[in-house]
Amino acid sequence: MHGVARRSALAASGTVLALLTASAAWALGTAPQAAALSNGLALTPPMGWNSWNKFGCDVTEQKVKSVADHMVSSGLAAAGYKYVDIDDCWMAGSRDSGGHLVPDPSKFPDGIAGTAAYIHGKGLKLGIYESAGTKTCQGFPGSLGHEQTDANSFASWGVDLLKYDNCNSDGSPAQQRDTTMRDALARSGRSILFSLCEWGVDSVWKWGAGVGNMWRTTGDISDSYSSMLSNFHTNVQLAEYAGPGGWNDPDMLEVGNGGMSFTEDRSEFSLWAEMAAPLIAGNDLPSSTAATASILGNRDVIAVDQDSLGKQGVEIASAGGLDVLAKPLANGDVSVALFNENSGAATISTTTSAVGMPASSSGYTLNNLWSHVKTTTTGAISATVPGHGTVMYRVSTGSATTTGTTHPLIGASSGRCLDAYDKQTTPGTKIDIWDCNGGANQQVTPTAAGELRLYGGTQCLDAYGGATTSGTKVDLYTCNGGANQQWRLNSDGAVTGVQSGLCLDVTGGDQPSGNVNGTQVELYTCNGGANQQWRLG
Repeated sequence: MHGVARRSALAASGTVLALLTASAAWALGTAPQAAALSNGLALTPPMGWNSWNKFGCDVTEQKVKSVADHMVSSGLAAAGYKYVDIDDCWMAGSRDSGGHLVPDPSKFPDGIAGTAAYIHGKGLKLGIYESAGTKTCQGFPGSLGHEQTDANSFASWGVDLLKYDNCNSDGSPAQQRDTTMRDALARSGRSILFSLCEWGVDSVWKWGAGVGNMWRTTGDISDSYSSMLSNFHTNVQLAEYAGPGGWNDPDMLEVGNGGMSFTEDRSEFSLWAEMAAPLIAGNDLPSSTAATASILGNRDVIAVDQDSLGKQGVEIASAGGLDVLAKPLANGDVSVALFNENSGAATISTTTSAVGMPASSSGYTLNNLWSHVKTTTTGAISATVPGHGTVMYRVSTGSATTTGTTHPLIGASSGRCLDAYDKQTTPGTKIDIWDCNGGANQQVTPTAAGELRLYGGTQCLDAYGGATTSGTKVDLYTCNGGANQQWRLNSDGAVTGVQSGLCLDVTGGDQPSGNVNGTQVELYTCNGGANQQWRLG
């Protein structure tokens, strides 16, 4: 739905509490999933891109093709993004004399069939939009009364997904109109994933699995933290209704559109993955920054969303806006998301027992899916989480740690590696960022003493002169055990100096002109920016 202010009616506290109880049962495997639509599609949550959030009615064949090109060249396609979805406004204002939908020739000169052929040539799939009413939300011809004609057109054009909206209906139940299109698609001769866009009305989650492959549980999302939070609150309560073949859909991602901070964007992606939601990007993909790419392309987080067990994560604690979600995974691991809804940093804690892990005499490994730092625990799971932030762990049995292992350290704002300039080893050498190349000057070894050693452990990352003010340059220096050579790899992805409490920062990396090869790394007041976020490669 577009341009219509409507939200789910799931606000009644009694309903929410009942759904939370049912969701907990689902997480423990004691509640059955509703029978899924038997079309063999969406065995894991669909991933891809949709034109609406960024382009609205300004959608064109060229933009769609450029997104497909980028999905392949950037590695997003290899990471699982497959569907390229054209939303409203793709068609002419009236049907042809035979009653068929007509692609707007000025926007799609090759037609939908030609566009689909291009998308398929990239190894991707094409999605299209329609509405179960007399008109679409933007006033173009709707499919009500034309279901079989339109389904046949979609099939003949090579369409792989239909997003079916709910504007301008005749007042009949949404389930009835959606079922009519479901049956038309089944008769079309082509497998077409069916995405229901019912805005959470008519308790669509209760019947959606028998009609579509995914169903909107919420009103339209907008590019703001409050909108994302509202959709999360609704969708997280509905875990019992999701599973292979049919998924709860809290709407498309706003990651990279600019209305939320980097921390908030990362929370949206974390929470959608934890909830086994479709991951449908909604930004201008070809113009994505490295920071946005670091979110959308995080394969560890994607793996949680795409896990074959098909369980939606459930909220096992939510006191005071400090949320703990747990999602069981096919190999016996559990994904745990610690989400801080509030504006200030807070410690969020749970236990391996509370999230459903079995007893383990060898302890547990917490793999931070954003920083890639591994730590061990005997049972406690805890992190300091920034305001509006999410820390996401993959919890497994056994003991593993990052200490003593060697990795590149990659900046989120640049996609480049922490680097000793020009492979120099002389004390005082500038520490900068550079294209990752596997060199010894980019290989960082965290030690039990808190050092970050380079060159196989002979040189340390050092705050120049032991200074503790913002703007202090970070250099290479002979390891000497000084406090200015001790660092903390924090759960939020920041790296802070023990002596200064300041963050490892790519100078000017918060600006469009920053993040180029050779940019100095310095100490700076921690602010949650992408240029202060790091992950081990």
